[in-house]
Amino acid sequence: MDQSALWLLLLPPVAGGIIGYFTNDLAIQMLFRPYRALYLGKQRLPFTPGLIPRNQERLARRVADTIMSSLLTPQELQNLTRRLLATERVQGAILWLLRLALEQLQSDREEKTARLVAEVLRDLAGDSVPRLLRALARREDFLEDQINRIFDRVLLDFQLTDLQARRLADWLLQVALPPDLLRQALIDFLTDRNIQVVDEGFREKTTGTTWVVANLVGIRNTLVRLRAFCLDEKEIANARLKELILSLEIRDRLRVWLQDISLQNLPLSTVRQFRKTTRATVRDYVAEKGSPLIQELSASVDWERIALLLIRRLRTSAVVDSSLETVSLELAMILERYLEEDLEHLVAKLIPILSIDEVVVERVMATSPAELEATIQGIVRSELQAIVNLGGVLGVVVGSVQSVILWLR
Repeated sequence: MDQSALWLLLLPPVAGGIIGYFTNDLAIQMLFRPYRALYLGKQRLPFTPGLIPRNQERLARRVADTIMSSLLTPQELQNLTRRLLATERVQGAILWLLRLALEQLQSDREEKTARLVAEVLRDLAGDSVPRLLRALARREDFLEDQINRIFDRVLLDFQLTDLQARRLADWLLQVALPPDLLRQALIDFLTDRNIQVVDEGFREKTTGTTWVVANLVGIRNTLVRLRAFCLDEKEIANARLKELILSLEIRDRLRVWLQDISLQNLPLSTVRQFRKTTRATVRDYVAEKGSPLIQELSASVDWERIALLLIRRLRTSAVVDSSLETVSLELAMILERYLEEDLEHLVAKLIPILSIDEVVVERVMATSPAELEATIQGIVRSELQAIVNLGGVLGVVVGSVQSVILWLR
């Protein structure tokens, strides 16, 4: 076989391998390149841009649909949420947050935290509590149990001791009803009309010796002289009233009377009516004046000082630190019960909010063709190179078959 015939037999396999190799490599490159459309004048050249950049939006939609329909289904999201929000993990996260908050509270400057806590307390006492009180006061059974319990345990068994009765009697005689006040009350009572009414009453309604005295002597002049004596002789009248109080033992009588005051000595019907009246009075007072009273008290309280004392107490409290684990466990259990009941509805509401498909589309569309090519090449580089090599091998095989046919001919 001469050299020309040998080259004629070798040329088809070599040419087929080169063509197959570079044709597959070109086809793979045309998947990504060119990145932008090329124009000849106003006419866009065919196969520009590459297949993937030209269909990037559709690719993004298909990727998002595949993820949402096969990978992140509602059931899978529910299972993922259950695994992520297991009781142990939730407890650990809550415990970490509580300890972090406590450490921040301990390391933070007092003024900032105190102002925040003060605002919370001021809003709670000055706004939230009065509104709640107004709402509760409209109910017929508002404070009924509490007032009945106080009435039964405190008021029903309340009775003054001997010392308390003595001090109250002294206060009544020295402050509430001193001799000068009694004298003035006596003057105010002994008006001309009252004296006439008393005198006529004695004349008409008395009998026997009293009638003789009332009609012959009368008490009008006596009462007029008593009033004049109280007006003209103030100091002497006060002294006489004081002597009269001592001689009549008014102080001891008041003490005994005050000691005998007790609801248990009253009839049962009276006690029940008194309880009902007390409950209605307290409820009406709270409904009408309770909210303004609380708001006025809230405005007068130095909440920043109270908040500062509260924060300092929390910093040094061992109970707070030791109870964090228990609190975190209770919160985790509450969250677990909530998830057991409403996890399906929660995930159903969460999927539209998260818009995972839109996020996938946006991320794919935001990726440049060069980055997209690098990403795909990084994932399937060996597979793409195998395709190129396979093209070369198939070209060699086809060329070899052609060489065999030529040699047989």
